[in-house]
Amino acid sequence: MKKILVLIVLGLMFSAALTGCGGAKEDVVVIGVYEPASGDNGAGGKQETLGIQYANSITPTVDIGGKTYNVKLEIVDNQSSNDKAVSAAQQLIAANSAVILGSYGSGVSMAASETFRDAGLAAIGVSCTNPNVTAGNSHYFRICFLDPFQGTVLSSFAKKEFGAKKAYCLAKLGDDYSVGLVHYFIQAFGEENCISEQFPDGTSDFSTYVANAKAQGCDVFFSPTSVEAAQLIIDQVATQGANIPILAGDTWDAPQILDAAKGKNVDIYITTFYQEGGAPDFDKGFRAWLNSNPTALTNNGGTDTIAAVSALGFDAYYVALEAMKKAGSIKKADILSVLPGVSYPGGATGDIAFDNVGDAFRNSAFVKSCNTTTGEWVFVALQTI
Repeated sequence: MKKILVLIVLGLMFSAALTGCGGAKEDVVVIGVYEPASGDNGAGGKQETLGIQYANSITPTVDIGGKTYNVKLEIVDNQSSNDKAVSAAQQLIAANSAVILGSYGSGVSMAASETFRDAGLAAIGVSCTNPNVTAGNSHYFRICFLDPFQGTVLSSFAKKEFGAKKAYCLAKLGDDYSVGLVHYFIQAFGEENCISEQFPDGTSDFSTYVANAKAQGCDVFFSPTSVEAAQLIIDQVATQGANIPILAGDTWDAPQILDAAKGKNVDIYITTFYQEGGAPDFDKGFRAWLNSNPTALTNNGGTDTIAAVSALGFDAYYVALEAMKKAGSIKKADILSVLPGVSYPGGATGDIAFDNVGDAFRNSAFVKSCNTTTGEWVFVALQTI
């Protein structure tokens, strides 16, 4: 009889333990991370994700209504592909994500937008700068500046810094980001003063495009491409001795660009979201975290140079937490309903609040140049229009 009682007690204890485990699982909130880890934008997507992961390592919980929730990051690879966007989004929905962060790449952000909308999920874009990401919908938000602004800043800089009167503009065919940013640059610079071309997917030889820019007597070479294409363009500009300043947007703010340019006779200027030194505590902590984590360091290109998208990813994570706190809930519908009024002061990239479209109020961009001797970014200007 005693043996039976012991077995019953043990059974009740085991059942309670299982119930306790179930309770613990209920105290988890999932943030879906929708980013490329492969494809053309894989390098940038990994760096954006690193900022989110670092923030999660510092603040792994969120208190809502007197209850503490563990924050789990569900990370999927959208492969930099519009064709893969929906399936990647569906994985995050199946994982019961309460809110989505991403993506690096405007095209994949737009490709998954309706899927997130239909699931009743809010998405917070980190560095997707094309206006169409948030236009005409009430579920997509973003914390970065937009391409009409960035394109105008680059055009103004080209004219003021180099006295440029003729610009060569190169985008990737079918790529929403580069085609869009080139469009806004040309709009500001003057269509009659621009030579514009597009290269197809899979291009590995950019010699003809660089030669054309030289032959046309262009004063600047503007090409806001992926990191992969950028490295090949840099090689060709150096090989041909083009001696034309290269301008690019935020995608070129990556350690791989510094590596590609180091030791070469090229002049590179970019616009971006963040400059090292802007938030010293973030810089120090993020760099220490990278150097303590071999996988993270590898995903950052093997260096502890801080990409602007990492700082943006860091801020995006905290915006998501603020939305949960404001909602007093981890339910996706509640989070979506309060996001328009969410603000996050004191972020690494500055104060964040949304306008009536869902875009962050941003009126300045950092302009940086590449020191090809040291392989470092050098602050040039904080540009406004």
